[in-house]
Amino acid sequence: MSKKILSLLLATALSVSLFGCRQIDDSTVSGSSSSKSNSSGLSAVSSESLPAKDPVSIKLVAAGDNLIHNGIYDQARARAGGSGYDFNYAYQNVKPLINGDINVLNQETLLVAPTFAPSNYPLFSTPVEVGDLMIEMGFNVFTLANNHMLDKGAKGIQTSLEYFDKQKEKDVITAGQFRNQAELDEIRTITKKDVTVGFVSITEHTNGLSLSSGNDIKILYTSDEEAIEKQIKATKEKSDIVVIAAHWGVENSGIVSDKQKELAQKMVNWGAGLIIGTHPHVLQPMEYLQNPDGDKVLVAYSLGNFISAMNKAPCMLGGLLDLEITKNYAAGKTAVTSVSFVPIVTHFDARYQNIRVYPYEKYTEELANKHGVRTVKGGYSGFNKAYLEKLLYKAIDEEFLKGSTVNTVSN
Repeated sequence: MSKKILSLLLATALSVSLFGCRQIDDSTVSGSSSSKSNSSGLSAVSSESLPAKDPVSIKLVAAGDNLIHNGIYDQARARAGGSGYDFNYAYQNVKPLINGDINVLNQETLLVAPTFAPSNYPLFSTPVEVGDLMIEMGFNVFTLANNHMLDKGAKGIQTSLEYFDKQKEKDVITAGQFRNQAELDEIRTITKKDVTVGFVSITEHTNGLSLSSGNDIKILYTSDEEAIEKQIKATKEKSDIVVIAAHWGVENSGIVSDKQKELAQKMVNWGAGLIIGTHPHVLQPMEYLQNPDGDKVLVAYSLGNFISAMNKAPCMLGGLLDLEITKNYAAGKTAVTSVSFVPIVTHFDARYQNIRVYPYEKYTEELANKHGVRTVKGGYSGFNKAYLEKLLYKAIDEEFLKGSTVNTVSN
């Protein structure tokens, strides 16, 4: 009898145990109330109730026209001791400023020497050592659509692109020069910290130079608004924010033209998130335009020169954009969130000797009083720090010089 009781107790215990196992199994795969509660909890942890990713920000630095006159490359050749070129002296003072995750430069003159002999205005040819140094300094985006891009014809474009082809392993990209339609259709982006920035580079003209009929090379001109709109929208599909490099405006004029303003607003409407202007060789104002979503989009109409050996005093003052771009995962938006303008000064001694660039904050009255632009033909004898300060504050609003917050996209 005791054995029967013991058997009965064991059977009961086994039944409870199996039932319990079945319930646990059902709660994982079936739709019972307990399973919904558990499944819902798991789902919430994995998707709905998990906190959204924190916004992530990157730094972008942009420079104006890298305009290499013969005085610059002749002095670099002399400093190299007769073998190659050493451009370090010209840029050493501003190297620390090129410190973004993304650093953008308008390479105004073609990097095509030694295929072409180095040459000066009006048909430039620049030693590739300039490009080597720019990359070493940190520039990883080169915008190439500008009025000098056809200075050496179709072969110049081909040679320029061959140089940059060799730089791709260094995570360097270009925009603005394309061998054919297929290359134009390749969207130009660079990604840092999960923020993908797309680039479109356009030019107003090419100094009256044109390609022979039937040539496959493609250029985006500001007059071809349909093509620009298409390119911006295609770039927007593959990036978090679209940056336009616009080579436009009137040379040596600090006044923004109506054409610039009209095209800027159109590009913002088409999806541009930032517009960087070059070509006038002098500073032009910065402002915010509003996109269709009501967000502010920064337009810097002209950053002036990064370096040059021009003879006009206003052309000695240029600047860098120092920006924060923030990606907000929760809002699904990426935008410029802070802006600073960093002025720089191109300096040379008498007779264009020792051409170099300084941060404005480190440019002294003593240097200004010795600037070669005071004595060269077409220069200005009254050049000094006060003159530079007047130019600066006339062009750039004080809020940008102190740094300003733009769009708030934090959670």
